[in-house]
Amino acid sequence: MAKEELIEMQGAVTEVLPDSRFRVTLENGHQLVAYTSGKMRKHHIRILAGDKVSLELSPYDLSKGRIMFRHLERRPGGY
Repeated sequence: MAKEELIEMQGAVTEVLPDSRFRVTLENGHQLVAYTSGKMRKHHIRILAGDKVSLELSPYDLSKGRIMFRHLERRPGGY
């Protein structure tokens, strides 16, 4: 699929699921299951419940998404 066709959204991780998937609530209230992008996996970027993330969604299946970016917020513990 061409990159121009993807829908970019913002959301918050509400639950960490098995197999490195996450339940994400979008700003408009819609919930979906998302996975991390390859570069995030490669660089071991950790995502926890409560993190704000940027997602890419396919216009053909709005129930799944790919997490492209985790927005930095200072967390206790240095993670």
